[in-house]
Amino acid sequence: MSTKITPQLTKELRDRTGVGMMDCKKALEEAAGNIDQALELLQKRGLAKAARKSGRIAAEGCVQAYIHGAGKIGVLLEVNCETDFAARSADFRTFVDDVAMHIAASSPAYLKQDEVPEAEVAHQREIFEAQQAQSGKKPEIVVKIVEGQINKWKSEICLMDQLFVKDDKKTIDQVRTDLVGKIGENITIRRFVRWELGEGIEKRKYDIAADVQAMLGT
Repeated sequence: MSTKITPQLTKELRDRTGVGMMDCKKALEEAAGNIDQALELLQKRGLAKAARKSGRIAAEGCVQAYIHGAGKIGVLLEVNCETDFAARSADFRTFVDDVAMHIAASSPAYLKQDEVPEAEVAHQREIFEAQQAQSGKKPEIVVKIVEGQINKWKSEICLMDQLFVKDDKKTIDQVRTDLVGKIGENITIRRFVRWELGEGIEKRKYDIAADVQAMLGT
């Protein structure tokens, strides 16, 4: 019989380590609910160390430009670390390149969930509620379904919660955390912008048959 991992137990581990709730829950599941063993698992993975470093100032790093698809997509990305030495390391540079490529491929709208405007969340909630309106489910069930849809939607449009294109078992934030544990410095993705050629421009639609007829004067 599997041990039930309660929110209270997960929160206790989070308070002791500073690690995210999902990572804490996973560690507790693997440790069959033993909080000390779960703590040891997090320490071995470098997550607890990474969480302790999260409050340290990271003002070094780099601004990376990435061009994809023969100039069709461009990304400008700022990633910070604590020292110039770390910024020049192969691990850090690879991480920056990978994140820029991920942004080009996955087109996130925001960096983190707390940046999503409330008006946009409310609008999306209305859409999900309208979709569930004819389901026949009880109102309290609909509320839970819609909340789950909102959380999933946010994770899909926010960079830090998106699944990494090169490893769909990890989010971008988990990849970042792994690197923090490896190089021993705080690393933050500060901001990014993504451009796509012709984005926002209404492109002319060509009627080839009509053009040919016009050329022939028919």
